[in-house]
Amino acid sequence: MKVELLIVLALLLDSILGDPRWLPHPVRLIGRLAIGVENICRKLVSSERMAGVFAVLIVLAVTGLTGLSLIRLGSLLHPWLGQLISVLILYSCFAARDLVAHSNRVYAALEKDDLDEARRRVGMIVGRDISALDRAGVVKACVESVAENTVDGVTAPLFWAAVGGPLGALLYKAVNTMDSTFGYKNERYLDFGWAPARLDDLANWLPARITAVVMVAAAWFSRRSAVGAWRVFRRDRNNHASPNSGQSEAVMAGALGIQLGGPAVYFGKPVLKPVIGNDTMSPEPIHIDRANRLLVATTALMTLLLLGIRLFSTH
Repeated sequence: MKVELLIVLALLLDSILGDPRWLPHPVRLIGRLAIGVENICRKLVSSERMAGVFAVLIVLAVTGLTGLSLIRLGSLLHPWLGQLISVLILYSCFAARDLVAHSNRVYAALEKDDLDEARRRVGMIVGRDISALDRAGVVKACVESVAENTVDGVTAPLFWAAVGGPLGALLYKAVNTMDSTFGYKNERYLDFGWAPARLDDLANWLPARITAVVMVAAAWFSRRSAVGAWRVFRRDRNNHASPNSGQSEAVMAGALGIQLGGPAVYFGKPVLKPVIGNDTMSPEPIHIDRANRLLVATTALMTLLLLGIRLFSTH
C-alpha cells in the first residue's frame, strides 16, 4: 500500500476517533521514555548540555527502532498487518480532531458565560497561567494554541510523513515531545533542554513556513481575509520568541482580524510578548470557531499539496 493511502487512512481515523484516552498513546509513551532517559543521562554525563544531546539520541533511536520493529514484525505475520500498524502509527501522530475538540470546549464555556470553566479548559491546552485571564484573554490564548498546534499537531507530522512515511512522522513526534518535556528555559532545563529545543526548531522550520503560506490560501477558502493574513504574516511572522510559532500565528491573526501576543504570565512571572496582528476588534468566542475552521481547511490543503507532490515526483 502506498504511503499516500496510508496517510489518508490515518487522517480519516483521526477525524473519526480522535485520541481515545483508553488507548496507550505513543506520544505519552515517548514522554515517559524521555523522563527515564533524562535521569540516566544526568547520572552518567557531567555536562548538562551533553547529557541532553545523549538523551535526544537515545530517545530517537529507541523510538525509531521500536516503530520499525513493529512494522517489520507485523509484515512478517501478514502483509496487511504491517500496513495496519503503519496506519496506526501515522494516526497516533495527528491531533486535528483533539485540537478542535479541546478548543470547542473553551468556546462552549464562553458561550455560556462561564469564565471559570473556560479558563480551566484553556489551561489544558496552553502553558501560561490562566487564573487572571479575562474573556478576551481566554480567546487569545485558545486561538494562539490552535495556530501553533496546527503545525505541531497536524501539518508538521503530515510533512514528515510525506517525506519519511510512518517512521518519519513518529520520529518528528519524538522530537516534538522531547521539546515539550525538556524545552523550558528554567534552571533545570536551560542547558539540558538545549538540544531538544534546537532540534525541534529545525524539524519545524520548513513545515511552519509551508503551513503559513497554505493557511493564507485556506483563509480564502474559509471566507476569512486572505489579504489581511498575508499582510500580517509578512510583517509580524518574526514577532515571537519561537522562530516557528509566529509563522502560523501571524497568518491566523491576520485572517481573523484580531491581535495576538502581548502580556502573559508563565510560571508566575509576567512576560511581555510582542504583539502579532492588528487591534481592529476585540477577540470574541466566535474567533475560536473561525480558527478551528481555518485549521481544518489548512489540513485539507496541506494534505492535497504534499500528497500531490509525492504522486507527481514518483511518476
